[in-house]
Amino acid sequence: MTAIHILNGPNLNRLGTREPEIYGTTTLGDIEAACRTAAGGHPLVFRQSNAEFQLIDWVHEAVDSAGGVIINPAAFTFTSMALMDALKMLSVPLIELHISNIHRREKMYHHSLVSPIATAFIAGFGARGYPMAVRAMQEMMASP
Repeated sequence: MTAIHILNGPNLNRLGTREPEIYGTTTLGDIEAACRTAAGGHPLVFRQSNAEFQLIDWVHEAVDSAGGVIINPAAFTFTSMALMDALKMLSVPLIELHISNIHRREKMYHHSLVSPIATAFIAGFGARGYPMAVRAMQEMMASP
């Protein structure tokens, strides 16, 4: 059984204290635990970095070994062509995930560089979106 890779971009390590009116009070550790519960034993690789190069390296790793990728690129959603180019190399399902609904926010958050290459998009469900994405990814991986 190939692992689902869950990759998280900049500032998500500050969940729980960063702008709780937008992102809630759930921590990234809480989210990881919820994802592992939702996975029901399915292997997960759960990572976060504030460094663009690190996320790209992890995408390269996923290209070689993942069964599916869930990514919350955070601010890199709107700025990183390098991350987008790395994600284009994936031959497995890709879910773009956001805690807030980026389309209800300021205009600068409306254009995702990831959406055109993602298999699916989940946004606006808060931290609950993560376990939803895990279950959706399992279904996507089970049916070719």
